[in-house]
Amino acid sequence: MAQQHLDPTDPRSRHAGPAPTGDALAGYLRAQATEFLRALRLHRKTGSGPNGSEGSAEAARALRRSARRISASLHTFQPLLDSDWCEAMRPELAWVSGTLAMEHAYTARLERLLAALHRLSGSAAFPAQASARAAAAPPAKAGAPAQERGNLTVGAAKAGALLDRQLTLARTRAHSTALQALGSSRFHAVADKVAVLASEVPLAKTAGTTDLRPLSTAAQDRLADAVTALPLVVAGHPYNAAALVHGLSPDTVPHPQDAPWHQVRLLLRLHRYAREALSGPQGNAVVDLRLLAAGQALNRHRDASEASASAAQAARTPRIAPATAYALGVLHADQRHEVEAARFAFQQAWQKETVGAS
Repeated sequence: MAQQHLDPTDPRSRHAGPAPTGDALAGYLRAQATEFLRALRLHRKTGSGPNGSEGSAEAARALRRSARRISASLHTFQPLLDSDWCEAMRPELAWVSGTLAMEHAYTARLERLLAALHRLSGSAAFPAQASARAAAAPPAKAGAPAQERGNLTVGAAKAGALLDRQLTLARTRAHSTALQALGSSRFHAVADKVAVLASEVPLAKTAGTTDLRPLSTAAQDRLADAVTALPLVVAGHPYNAAALVHGLSPDTVPHPQDAPWHQVRLLLRLHRYAREALSGPQGNAVVDLRLLAAGQALNRHRDASEASASAAQAARTPRIAPATAYALGVLHADQRHEVEAARFAFQQAWQKETVGAS
């Protein structure tokens, strides 16, 4: 006999007891505000050198995590909070999270692109590591695969050096921008408001008796509607020539295909954080493997999309050698294939059945 399992994305499947109200939301916001302040103290304690220490980098990630969760909760549950306060806080928290994310994003993008160049060409992705890798690698065998990679290998080293220069410069600028932001009066004002939030949540008068689940369900419905609008049929195909052609054109505007997927990623994050808020300050929300796999696929999609854009931008550098431009074009195509693979992975994760048989 078939047994129907409750959808783990449905908030009603996790609360057999009293309905979560504004008190649960207040506890969640206080916990996230406390995490924000703890991460801020850790960041100030660890300090930050020219490239930032590991401790300060971890503190910055913790700051981003708590800022995202507070901002998402203010967005989803705004009817239960002071509206003016929410409208003033959300852009500031988004500014904090976005500013702190850029340095890590450039670092990860450079590592991704150089690793892809190494994989595609068989050459050393990092010029500084070329001699070490050559000494450790076994003797190369002559043959057709090596000949086929010959043209790509010629330009891969220069392409890697060009990407290294461009993205390292961007990362350094992002690091300086983050340091300036953390020392600015604007950030101190945000920190002061978060400190107040850690002890006093500006709930609306009716929040104490209002069920959180309808608002959480509304966030889930917005996500479902956005996923429904995605071209999941196209995502089932391994090749998307339209995205490749657009990426190599002189137009530097991001491909319109990517925007709806990025929006779904943001809506999925809002839905996930709403589920956390329903569990209260203890954060004992049930882990939904379906949502986890879908979120990971969308993160890979964003990373590959941004990496392909960086490769295309580097290929537009004036007066670069044809071999370098060729290597960057192959790299761009590889990352667009990664975009398609991530879309397919999301499709597979999202369309998994939630009803099983026993």
